[in-house]
Amino acid sequence: MRVHLFRATSSPSCANYALRKCAEDNKAHFSQQAIDTILYSFYVDDCLASVASEEEAISLYKDLGAICAKGGFYLTKWVINSCSVLAVIPEQEQAKEVKNLYLDSDVLPVERALGVRWCVQSDVFKFCISIPERPLTRRGILSTVSSFYDPLGFLAPVIFTAKRILQDLCQRGIGWDDPAPSAVAQEWRDWVEELRLLDNISIRRCLKPPDFGELATAQLHHFADASEKGYSAVTYLLLYNNALQMHTSFKMGEVQGGAIETGHNSPHGVDCSRGSTSHGWTVEEGAKATTPKFSVLDRQHLSAEIHQQ
Repeated sequence: MRVHLFRATSSPSCANYALRKCAEDNKAHFSQQAIDTILYSFYVDDCLASVASEEEAISLYKDLGAICAKGGFYLTKWVINSCSVLAVIPEQEQAKEVKNLYLDSDVLPVERALGVRWCVQSDVFKFCISIPERPLTRRGILSTVSSFYDPLGFLAPVIFTAKRILQDLCQRGIGWDDPAPSAVAQEWRDWVEELRLLDNISIRRCLKPPDFGELATAQLHHFADASEKGYSAVTYLLLYNNALQMHTSFKMGEVQGGAIETGHNSPHGVDCSRGSTSHGWTVEEGAKATTPKFSVLDRQHLSAEIHQQ
């Protein structure tokens, strides 16, 4: 089948299948790293890959372009956090933000990688939150909370405060378009004001430092906890090199509010860190259920072998 309807429900699946089939058909002629990048590092038509050296990056760029060309795909809009590698890529294939840069002196731009701000020059994730003016009602606050895109949970503790405010309005029985009570409205304004402090926070993109040396072991550490207000879970990646030096990186996190219903069943906050068991209210069950989900996701998407968790 060579033709598909524009915007058909099946179109993304067909495009993804065609790209993966192209990789499978050519895996005998290209590096396994390039094949794996196509199979596991593409999200629809965006590729987000990471390698250890500039030489590997240049080789991967060439292989990806050659493989995709065999299937009729043309990779463009390249952005790389290395000026040396970027200089190898023809200008017409570069992203428009880097086309006119003097690579010896100019600073690389800030990009969006799958919805997250990526400072290319320093190779860190940054945050710049702008909250539009909306009515201080349940509907307006819900619209603001829903506008945050935070797939890895970098901002989970911050967003949880907003979710708790929204939950408070629900518990009070406030209508969707009724003004929030003055105390709740002030709490919301204080939260919005504090968001500007996120400009000072950066999170290193690379989980393994460049000068860390050869990796000896990699461990996933999961922690979960719960209280009457909600539950949380977080995963860290712990690396050891051959010199027994260690490095810890935040992997992902999640925070959810507790049940709205009130009654005689009082929740007990139980520490579920590193897989300890507990029996109790829904929030504990939520915390415990989130941890194995993180474990599966991390194992699926980490290129390093996990030796312990």
